[in-house]
Amino acid sequence: MTQWRCSQRTWAGGHEAGERLAQCQDQSSRHAAELRDFKNKMLPLLEVAEKEREALRTEADTISGRVDRLEREVDYLETQNPALPCVEVDEKVTGGPGIKGKGRRNEKYDMLTDCGYTISQVRSMKILKRFGGPAGLWTKDPMGPAERIYVLDGTQNDTAFVFPRLRDFTLAMAARKASRVRVPFPWVGTGQLVYGGFLYYARRPPGGPGGGGELENTLQLIKFHLANRTVVDSSVFPAEGLIPPYGLTADTYIDLAADEEGLWAVYATREDDRHLCLAKLDPQTLDTEQQWDTPCPRENAEAAFVICGTLYVVYNTRPASRARIQCSFDASGTLTPERAALPYFPRRYGAHASLRYNPRERQLYAWDDGYQIVYKLEMRKKEEEV
Repeated sequence: MTQWRCSQRTWAGGHEAGERLAQCQDQSSRHAAELRDFKNKMLPLLEVAEKEREALRTEADTISGRVDRLEREVDYLETQNPALPCVEVDEKVTGGPGIKGKGRRNEKYDMLTDCGYTISQVRSMKILKRFGGPAGLWTKDPMGPAERIYVLDGTQNDTAFVFPRLRDFTLAMAARKASRVRVPFPWVGTGQLVYGGFLYYARRPPGGPGGGGELENTLQLIKFHLANRTVVDSSVFPAEGLIPPYGLTADTYIDLAADEEGLWAVYATREDDRHLCLAKLDPQTLDTEQQWDTPCPRENAEAAFVICGTLYVVYNTRPASRARIQCSFDASGTLTPERAALPYFPRRYGAHASLRYNPRERQLYAWDDGYQIVYKLEMRKKEEEV
């Protein structure tokens, strides 16, 4: 009797399992049928979407081609009808009483090297990535490791990013590949420079610009050893009444630059609040060796750099548009403004917060609204005609 009951239960359990298996197979069949129906409905839609995507891609390529052609036409028209140099002829330029003799001020610069090149045109542009805020600086050390990248984000900060190579900087999570160098005093503006293993930057001392006191509108230059992470020298910049040299870059009071000849500083003072000044600095002691009053206006200037002893000032508009080198000043007197090329930069995002020239590569490292850009330059001899 007991044996019969066990067999009955076993039969009942097998019957239930069979029903569940049949239900599972039925559900699988229904799901497969629904999937086939969904696939049959989606295939035509996907084909339509693919055709629309191809049409949009073709249209985008056509528009891109038109934009490139328009840019070339604009560049051609500019070469045929170049703008006049942004130079004002007054007592400053003609040697009248506007020039004040202070030591070696405004004397011709004696070149230390045989560098005799000037810009012919901006040959190409490459946008690397977007890193940081709208204002900052990225650069290489022209006398250091050729691959190392230095990034200084912001106009008031105390930490620099150092990347071992450009490839590391271009990664999506670039900050993880960088070492961080903290300076003892925050920098001000975007006028910093890496040169010969040192970070040169301007610091706002107590009572500096906007702080009142005896050092009102003065800045202190700091020479910071990047390897030892120590300040090796400092000096108050020998100019009173400092004001931002670039009308479109209000946070920068001193813009440091390096070229084949060494270390330079671009600045402006209230004594002549319309034009830029240029100074040659001793990179060892931070002493000012020579100073010049240039004819380059501050108004609408956004950045500048120096090549072979010649200052090139880049101008833009409000709102930002196509930037252009519209004023140059050769401290040695070799290149006259009339013979200098005035090239446009390719259209980008906004305005240059900083430009750094690398004499080893003959390239400009630009910071444009948070985008890091490399400009390749085409050069010619200063004596050659434009």
